[in-house]
Amino acid sequence: MNGWKTSRQRDIEQRYLAMVERFTPNHAMAMNITRAFLWGGAICVLGEAVSELGKAYLGLETADASAFTAIVMVFLGAFLTGLGQYDKIGKHAGAGSIVPITGFANSIVSAAMEFRREGLVLGVGARMFIIAGPVLVYGIGSSVVVGLIAWVVGLFR
Repeated sequence: MNGWKTSRQRDIEQRYLAMVERFTPNHAMAMNITRAFLWGGAICVLGEAVSELGKAYLGLETADASAFTAIVMVFLGAFLTGLGQYDKIGKHAGAGSIVPITGFANSIVSAAMEFRREGLVLGVGARMFIIAGPVLVYGIGSSVVVGLIAWVVGLFR
């Protein structure tokens, strides 16, 4: 072909684009951002409340309260995922439900639940980190790089 479109080809292309426009879901970006911010903030406020309760009622120091909070929030995320409730929260919260530590727990437990029929070793054990694995790899890898950079910079101070 010589690179020029015929009127029939242009007509088909225009009808296709009109159909794509008609069937593409309309996203209310401002509402989605607001909802994610509020839900993510609420989850973080819950985490802060757990931390403060650990300090006030269990007598935990700040470092211990942080570990306690991480344990409780991972448990809550995993527990709600097991009950099928975290997905319902995620439908309303959007990205606000995946960013905190509870979203990390959700990604691990949901993958484990999905592959449990394949057995404990080849199903749950092998595929539990299928979603969370890249987060761990790049998170740990980037922390090593940042640590090395900080160490090198410290040598020249």
